[in-house]
Amino acid sequence: MKTVAFYTLGCKLNFSETSTIARDFESNDFKRVDFSKAADIYVINTCSVTENADKKFKSVVNRALKKNPDAFVIAVGCYAQLQPDEIADIHGVDLVLGATEKFNVTQYLGDLVKSEKGQVHSCEISEADFYESAYAIGDRTRAFLKVQDGCDYKCTYCTIPLARGISRCDALENVLQNAKDIADQDIKEIVLTGVNIGDYGKGEFGNKKHEHTFLDLVKHLDEVEGIERLRISSIEPNLLKDETIAFVASSRSFVPHFHIPLQSGSDRLLKKMRRRYLTKLYTGRVFAIKEAMPQACIGVDVIVGFPGETEEDFLTTYNYLNELPISYLHVFTYSERPNTPAAEMDDQVPVNIRKKRSKLLRGLSAKKRRAFYEDQLESEHTVLFEGENKQGYIHGFTENYVKIRKPWNPYLVNQLHQVTLDEIDEEGFVRASLVPEGEAIA
Repeated sequence: MKTVAFYTLGCKLNFSETSTIARDFESNDFKRVDFSKAADIYVINTCSVTENADKKFKSVVNRALKKNPDAFVIAVGCYAQLQPDEIADIHGVDLVLGATEKFNVTQYLGDLVKSEKGQVHSCEISEADFYESAYAIGDRTRAFLKVQDGCDYKCTYCTIPLARGISRCDALENVLQNAKDIADQDIKEIVLTGVNIGDYGKGEFGNKKHEHTFLDLVKHLDEVEGIERLRISSIEPNLLKDETIAFVASSRSFVPHFHIPLQSGSDRLLKKMRRRYLTKLYTGRVFAIKEAMPQACIGVDVIVGFPGETEEDFLTTYNYLNELPISYLHVFTYSERPNTPAAEMDDQVPVNIRKKRSKLLRGLSAKKRRAFYEDQLESEHTVLFEGENKQGYIHGFTENYVKIRKPWNPYLVNQLHQVTLDEIDEEGFVRASLVPEGEAIA
């Protein structure tokens, strides 16, 4: 039996698709092994959101070849779609599959003989107009469920529409069936993933009209038996409607945690980025969440060093985020992406200034997270404990995304427990005591 190992770069959506590709290998009589082990085949699901993601791919290839110099190395994913010939020239890469081909990877396997240059099978992105269902499970206590793919937005810094194609989504009945299949495997939490999940309904059944809305989706998912928690991964502020916020606040299983991309606190830069909102709308969404769910966790994506970002623009962003009742930041240092309008703009910000601003915002994120955790102390929450033993500790997240750490106890794994949040330890985790001790909710 041939062995295969997988490595995923990038987002939760990539993880869901890697898991689906892996199941295809297993159904074709391949044995899956950990990426740290020697394997006959290595499949690397690539990302191309930043230049660092591109560079990381080469290091992952080298890691695979150190385990087995004769291994057959396959690249799939966004970087493989955008720069297939560039990847094919990388030493050790044997097969490069684009956006539509990656789900049929086992059909492209011949005699697994390595060659001087990788073979490329990559479509025009306009051909990526159909939908492939996917979800990720494994040793996780949560599953990433893909509900949408592609994007019709034209943000000036982003390559995702070029890598994944038009916005399209899974049929509602397929999403619900996948959720039921996940529940049957004793997975307690589902995280909804996609490129632009708030656009759910567009492209369902190949129809550009919305057959269903994102609100329809969350209402139906909330009725799936066996799933204790549903979490919305990332949703555009202009697509996060008041009705959805109100439903989440009163739902059975959706948790009070939102991740809402901002990218800049400067309206001038938001217009240059071709974002579909300004800070006034964003502020309204944040306060609507906090009014409906005062303990809600709100994460924010922000880009520093976008072309033309002045010191004044950066300070506007910093001060805006500092005053906003958010919980943490994901900070991205702008990097030029080929074939994007932003890469051709004047006034590119020097790299050293980008790094300096990124460091300042990462410091703000740490401050925000600490303040959010402190606000939760002495209150009761439900924690889902995960299965990995990390240096003698077990970790878990509350429904509002506070990270809990307790001494390792295998009986807590994949269990929901009511806890009281006691204190923040020296490493920034929260210590909690079970209430009542040892009694699981589910």
